[in-house]
Amino acid sequence: MSAIRGARERARIEVTAAIKDEARKQLAAEGAAKLSLRAVARELGMVSSALYRYFPSRDDLLTALIVDAYDAVGEAAERAQRAAASPGAPATGLTRWVAVACAVRDWALAHPHEYALIYGSPVPGYAAPQDTVGPAARVGMVLIGIVEEARRDEGLALLPLPDELRPEAERLAADVAPGLAPAVAAPLVAAWSQLFGLISFEVFGQFNRVVEAREVFFRQAVTELARTVGLLGPRG
Repeated sequence: MSAIRGARERARIEVTAAIKDEARKQLAAEGAAKLSLRAVARELGMVSSALYRYFPSRDDLLTALIVDAYDAVGEAAERAQRAAASPGAPATGLTRWVAVACAVRDWALAHPHEYALIYGSPVPGYAAPQDTVGPAARVGMVLIGIVEEARRDEGLALLPLPDELRPEAERLAADVAPGLAPAVAAPLVAAWSQLFGLISFEVFGQFNRVVEAREVFFRQAVTELARTVGLLGPRG
């Protein structure tokens, strides 16, 4: 019986992967708003009722694709952080920050439709469930970890926190990064949002005929973002 159960589980994993792969093709061709379980089933030679046993609704399939995308970009960030922090590659907080930012950009450029699914326009009628929160936080948690480690090991060079921003900064510190002071949390959230703004401008074409040396431009921009959160590094 265990062999039969194992074969069924493997078959389910394979069919689930095939459904997701076909759905990603539809994302690339039509966009998330037009994703259709019936169209996916038709392309796979399945009847719709069979596909519903894997994903009961379009929103369930969208959620699975969103979680996969967040996990993929999160893994890219975590892998870059581990590589930059390995014993054979000693690095500062600044170099780790830049390495992670570049890894996120590389993933986005290699997977523009999956990036658009999680960082582009909301899908009409879709509300992301709680299942997406943890995966969505992975890149942010890597950036928080870099800043926390730098604070312990190197110290941070921060600008004074404006009085009018302090209440919001204190709330952010409590909700987003409990280990960090408000003077760190506020610029960190700003830098995180600006990082994805830079990537989105490139992925969605706003840099066309504006920025040509995009990798060089990006590295310099995220280096300056790192300095806003107090990460030390030479200027020039």
